[in-house]
Amino acid sequence: MPRPPRQRILRRNPRANYFKPQGVPLRNLSVVTLSAEEFEALALADAEGTSQTDAATEMHTSQSTFQRILTSARTKVAQAVVHGLAIRIDHPTTEHRDSQTL
Repeated sequence: MPRPPRQRILRRNPRANYFKPQGVPLRNLSVVTLSAEEFEALALADAEGTSQTDAATEMHTSQSTFQRILTSARTKVAQAVVHGLAIRIDHPTTEHRDSQTL
């Protein structure tokens, strides 16, 4: 049985829950789902340029776990862009502190 997921600290709420290719109805698209943690990792590392060490500390996780989350997020976004898929961002099931919308 796998370990239960550890609660992480998230500070961002996405402005939109879905992104999709223009001109294609959502019902006709396959969807890639980003977790709230993956969204947070992308925001910290790529949008804000935070180092992985600092971002991991901010999310209350290890640097190796942060890197694994970030790699997963980048892979999903790349697949969506290359293959014309929609991206859905999950609502967080973790604690939010000082939430800001990105």
